[in-house]
Amino acid sequence: MVRHFVSLFLVVAVITGSARAQQTAVQATAPSTQAPATLTFQDALTLARKNNVEFNAALTDQGVAHQDKVQARAALLPSVTYNNQATYTQGNGAHANTPIFIANNSVHEYISQGNVHESLGLSNLAGYRRARALEAVARAKAEIAARGLVATVVQTYYGLIAAQRKYASTQQAAAEAQRFLDISNKLEKGGEVARADVIKAQIQSQDRQRDLREAQLAMEKSHLDLAVLLFQDFNENFNLVDDLDLAPPLMSFEDFAKAAQAKNPDIRSSKASLQAAKADVTGAWAGYLPSLDLDYWYGIDSTHFAVRDPAGLNNLGSSASAVVNIPIWNWGAVHSKVVQADLKRQQAQRELSFAQRKLQAEIRSAYDEADAARSELDLLKSSAELAAESLRLTTLRYQAGESTVLEVVDAQNTLTQARNAYSDGVVRYRAALAGLQALTGSL
Repeated sequence: MVRHFVSLFLVVAVITGSARAQQTAVQATAPSTQAPATLTFQDALTLARKNNVEFNAALTDQGVAHQDKVQARAALLPSVTYNNQATYTQGNGAHANTPIFIANNSVHEYISQGNVHESLGLSNLAGYRRARALEAVARAKAEIAARGLVATVVQTYYGLIAAQRKYASTQQAAAEAQRFLDISNKLEKGGEVARADVIKAQIQSQDRQRDLREAQLAMEKSHLDLAVLLFQDFNENFNLVDDLDLAPPLMSFEDFAKAAQAKNPDIRSSKASLQAAKADVTGAWAGYLPSLDLDYWYGIDSTHFAVRDPAGLNNLGSSASAVVNIPIWNWGAVHSKVVQADLKRQQAQRELSFAQRKLQAEIRSAYDEADAARSELDLLKSSAELAAESLRLTTLRYQAGESTVLEVVDAQNTLTQARNAYSDGVVRYRAALAGLQALTGSL
């Protein structure tokens, strides 16, 4: 009876577990019923700033550098501590209150004192200046990462829109190829064209179907790339606002050059790195100079832990100490540090000079790229419109027996290429504007 009950229980458990597994599988494969989010470019940029690992790593470095500066500044200011200590020392025979160790004051000694400590030296000041300069470096690098992130989002966001447009263009091309195949079949039945025209139209239709599948694959890949960039949890349920044709105008070269010179973060980073290297040189030279330590104590240092001793004398008191440390000999270590710091300063100076020369070239190159991309947009758009009209007229001429099948196929291919070239051209212009932003900080 017990065995029968156990067997029945196991069967029920297996059936229940299988049902739950099937339910979980159905839930996992069921499409999301939630409406897809519609993202503008600014929405995408906000999400990327929130979730991008490289950008947030740069912000973390900036925060760490700021705390280093706070700590270096605190090292310049007096510190206050409160020390409590009880010491027992073995007595010296008949003199019970005399400790056996001469370094100790009494058999029982209690210390409860507040200590104000200040250390003065050129190295502390140099350390603070270095930390402040490194914070400026980290801040500039965070801005570089922010501008680089903008360029990445521009490429990925508008790359997806371009892929969607290419897919739509390929769909139209596939529909045109199918329509032309239908026309060829009808003309063949009427004895107006040869069988070879139908075969050529059928090959063209199959090619467009294959192109359609490839365009869909490229669009899905671009969608996944953007999802990885924007969302902390993998989310594909979103649509984009297509504002590809609403690109902002291009500023004048004079305004762009002035903004790039004044706001370029690479130059600021190089200058701040040079300041940090100079502070290292100063800190190394401080090894040749004396340093001063100041201490002030107030509290109890007595044989009894009390404000007054048994005789009624006051145990509370104060003392002060000043120590001047004068370096004499260290086997050339300070000289080595000075030489080492000066080598780094020279390298930082060379890097700043290179960054300034590189900026001059980038200013011209980036602006020329944006200007060329903008000037070609009108031509690309006109080419797409002309290609569409050419296909319409060529198809009509073919139906009238005035053109060949090769002319129609060539017109179809030309239209697809012109539409895709226009989409690529708009993305190129957007990317070029993002390149300008990396130099100036504003579109």
